Amino acid sequence: MVDLTTWDGLLRTYVDADGRVDYRSWLTREPTILADWLAQQSCETKGHQDHLAHWINLYNAFTIQAVLSRYPIASIRPKLLGLPNWIGFLRFFQQPVHRLGSQLISLAQIENRTLREQSNDPRIHFAIVCASLGCPLLRCEAYTPERVEQQLEDDLVRFVNNPQKVRLDADAGILHCSRIFQWYKADFLAAAPSIPAYILPQLQGATALKTELRLAYLPYDWSLNQRMSS
Repeated sequence: MVDLTTWDGLLRTYVDADGRVDYRSWLTREPTILADWLAQQSCETKGHQDHLAHWINLYNAFTIQAVLSRYPIASIRPKLLGLPNWIGFLRFFQQPVHRLGSQLISLAQIENRTLREQSNDPRIHFAIVCASLGCPLLRCEAYTPERVEQQLEDDLVRFVNNPQKVRLDADAGILHCSRIFQWYKADFLAAAPSIPAYILPQLQGATALKTELRLAYLPYDWSLNQRMSS
């Protein structure tokens, strides 16, 4: 990845510890630097760790760039006559409008073809961020080939131990969890025999349960993951 320090510096400047982005300051102070940085990037990677770090960074960078180009917005899910505009929402992910070298690609292509199919690592779902509060927390640093495995493991642990994403009601035998575990169920079942079996080893304070857990999926918050500068 060309000039990773620029992307890392932008994240450290405009993203807080809760994964919220100061889009207004970003757009006011450095409106073109992300687009200029993205224009330098390519599809080329060297090895598995470089592949993971490169494409996670690009997914998150293209997402932020898409928000900056539309800002101010309340959500990446637009409304039409006061109702969710699902066609516009799907276009945000499906349209190949992000230029990478001579190619135009979509966020969905990066997620599904480049990351999911080629990495077979469900932890990517705790690293790629669609600019919504229901998403994983956006890291305030870049992913690097040298650290990506530990970064992904940290992302998994942080997501599972966030009560807004996962909550265990042991007395009722219910595991409340993000819809990410529902939408990408096949990815998690490729790594564990069940969703609880994937989550519980990472969940702090979880003890061995004698009863089978019932899954309940939490509402997904599509509000923009923004913070306002003081």
